[in-house]
Amino acid sequence: MFLSFDGVDGAGKSTQIRLLAEWLAARSLEVVVCRDPGGTPLGEKLRSILLDDHETPIHRRSEMLLFMASRAQLVEEVIRPALEAGKVVISDRFLLATAVYQAHAGGLVADDVWTVGKVAVGGMMPARVLLLDMPAAEASKRIARAHDRMESQGLAYLERVRQGFLLEAERDPQTIRAIDAARDPQAVHADVVAAVEPLLLAREPLR
Repeated sequence: MFLSFDGVDGAGKSTQIRLLAEWLAARSLEVVVCRDPGGTPLGEKLRSILLDDHETPIHRRSEMLLFMASRAQLVEEVIRPALEAGKVVISDRFLLATAVYQAHAGGLVADDVWTVGKVAVGGMMPARVLLLDMPAAEASKRIARAHDRMESQGLAYLERVRQGFLLEAERDPQTIRAIDAARDPQAVHADVVAAVEPLLLAREPLR
């Protein structure tokens, strides 16, 4: 089973991924956690360019394609082999993030990004996306470290990101489950479990 988490930066993805991984492991499931971009030697190099380099200009289309290259490598090196071995994969972001950050908030056409993305991932899509939702201004206050290149583009951009996530959730409510992240982490975790547990009970085939 393949799951991913998404949402504006600061919404609590790391905490909720850890809690879900622990919950799944307690049920004797082997869990692989990865991050996008990143998760492979190539992906980590691309992550550094995309998020840590504040000096090199990157056009949105170039940005989108670099994210896709990292993601394609992640699928082939990590996600697909883990799923074929019967493991549960949890990814910190996936294709939805690029449709939102580079299209809805960044000016590219969302349908074009989805088309390119589906080629890049070879049809490998999450069975469920856990979208942690909260206002960008509130989420930004939670970030204690220096802001990365995406986070540094301002609150107006980040609020467009949030609205893009919500729009995509409306378009695909079966896959993308929006969860109010502006609450106690255990309350958020309970909603995450409620969104994931039916997939386990149904023994959904690997995707």
